[in-house]
Amino acid sequence: MAAQATTLDFRSLVRSGIGVPLGVLAALAMVILPLPPLALDVLFTFNIALSLIVVMAVFYVSRPLDFGVFPTVLLLATLLRLALNVASTRVVLLHGHTGSHAAGRVIESFGEFVIGGNYAVGVIVFAILTIINFIVVTKGAGRISEVTARFTLDAMPGKQMAIDADLNAGLITQDEARTRRAEVRAEADFYGSMDGASKFVRGDATAGILILIINMLGGLAIGVMGHDMSFSDAARVYTLLSIGDGLVAQIPALLLSTAVALIVTRMSRAQDMGGELAKQLLGQPRALAIAAALLGVMGLIPGMPNIPFILMAALCGGGAWMLHKRSLKPIDVVETAPAPAAAPPPESRELTWEDVQPVDIIGLEVGYRLVPLVDKAQGGDLLARIRGVRRKLTQDLGFLVQAVHIRDNLDLPPNSYRINLAGVPVGEGVIYPERELAINPGKVFGKLSGIDTRDPAFGMEAVWIEPSARDHAQTLGFTVVDASTVIATHLSHVVQNHAHELLGHEEVQQLLNGLGKNAPKLVEDLTPRLLPLGTVVRTLQGLLAERVPLRNMRTIVETLAEHATRTQDPAQLTAHLRVALGRQIVQDIAGMSTELPVITLEPDLEQLLTNSLAGNNAATPGLEPGLAERMQRRLAEAAQRQELTGEPAVLLVPPQLRQTLARFMRSVVPGMHVLAWNEIPDNRKVRLVTAVGR
Repeated sequence: MAAQATTLDFRSLVRSGIGVPLGVLAALAMVILPLPPLALDVLFTFNIALSLIVVMAVFYVSRPLDFGVFPTVLLLATLLRLALNVASTRVVLLHGHTGSHAAGRVIESFGEFVIGGNYAVGVIVFAILTIINFIVVTKGAGRISEVTARFTLDAMPGKQMAIDADLNAGLITQDEARTRRAEVRAEADFYGSMDGASKFVRGDATAGILILIINMLGGLAIGVMGHDMSFSDAARVYTLLSIGDGLVAQIPALLLSTAVALIVTRMSRAQDMGGELAKQLLGQPRALAIAAALLGVMGLIPGMPNIPFILMAALCGGGAWMLHKRSLKPIDVVETAPAPAAAPPPESRELTWEDVQPVDIIGLEVGYRLVPLVDKAQGGDLLARIRGVRRKLTQDLGFLVQAVHIRDNLDLPPNSYRINLAGVPVGEGVIYPERELAINPGKVFGKLSGIDTRDPAFGMEAVWIEPSARDHAQTLGFTVVDASTVIATHLSHVVQNHAHELLGHEEVQQLLNGLGKNAPKLVEDLTPRLLPLGTVVRTLQGLLAERVPLRNMRTIVETLAEHATRTQDPAQLTAHLRVALGRQIVQDIAGMSTELPVITLEPDLEQLLTNSLAGNNAATPGLEPGLAERMQRRLAEAAQRQELTGEPAVLLVPPQLRQTLARFMRSVVPGMHVLAWNEIPDNRKVRLVTAVGR
């Protein structure tokens, strides 16, 4: 019972968070308080065990961020080792004259067994270990930590932009975006801490050299002058003890330096380090075969150690042969099913209505080299990304977006894909599955080598790069996405632009049925009593054509019911709906800003357009081609200036001109929003940016 109570007390002490601070204070106390030889033996053994555990943890952890406390562990282990050096130095200098056992069995064993009791050999071994640790491992790990920290910090903006792009495209949710942003920050913090922690290891190696020299000189002086020892006896005893003490500390230091080098040279993504080493180092039969041939030739040279070289050549050759035979075996063995009974020839069967295949509302055709992107068995994630796009678009547009039917098309080029709406191609692109697309968002700090292209969704300049150049591209300011993301983003853009074509009678009826569960009387009064379903469909399609979502169905139905007694023209009903949804429309354009920057028309041009529209009594004003071209160019320039300042491009016009100019600007400047005066809510301030004239 007493042992169980002690165990519970120890566990509660560790869980309470007091154990680590107490351990730090105990390490600092070792600098001041003398320790008996037995305590030194236990602590030195614990130090070696801790270093081994850290190395194994670094080797088997999936990714560096999973061992985020490593910089702190490195600092604590270095502090413990330095405290032990001070404690052992005190014991060696105080009691070293009594014999080699004065500082404990661990130091004695390293001084006699490891170096054979010869202090000259001990000095050489210690010097070699120090050179390996200080010059090779520590210096290289420190340099890698410094470069990795700098590139990780420089790549943070590009990674954040990539996360925002995936979120806007519907490829990830808000929670996933929040998690990925936290991982980016944690990665930057980790490599920044590793850059500083590597300095601990470098300073520890320097301190080990200085402590050894001080111990040897101090012990020699104390032995000769303080204990009347002969010079040779003092040199032998204190040198062996000092070297044993140095080796006991230097070996854990070398282990921790190796752990630092391992963790900073690993890839940031999750991986099985042992499996990856075996796969990448020994996974090429050709490399093993060439190595076997070279070793065999060296083994046949007279005067060379023939047996070791020939044995190693046979081992490499056998490994190459086994890997080659394994690569020739089929990966999966599928039993052949019995052949089905012969179907009757198509000519002998009468045609039925089942032979008329319906047209896919949304279709995606891919070339044969893009099929692995769709196949889950080959690691393809395009289906999951398209599912995320549908979910995001359904939430944004306010109605259920139809499923995307994907099929391969051998008539397409191998790397091409095509997006169809109702069987008609509306978008296509070329994809390189083995590469990633680095998109220029408008401001980058260098050039990339690769295949120059343009982003198929928005037409921005881009480069297909190798995956190994991803971090470098993000450092230069590029937004880097994989092939599946390119297709999913293009599909999302196409569906948003053609959302009005995807809304039909069935979708509108489902929206009305959903609203009818909460407001049955409102839906009953609207259709078919006041408006036929076809008019409601055309009206809602008009909203979607101008990128107004259908999320607020209650306000939409109430507004239609209010104005249905005066007009049943879908265009006029759409104008009334825009006024009712003005707060939502402006919110989607300007966000939470209380000020809305707008572009207007000069009074003479506005009057000319009004008179032209009234005189022609048509949907499009009869303008001379020169005036229409100048107005188009000036509006496009004004919209571009707004985009460069990071503000939305909004054209504010009279209500009677809004629909006509919106249709005109839709093909000329797709990014410009055309609003009427009466669509601006009262809580928004209008700021005039510029006025466009003739």
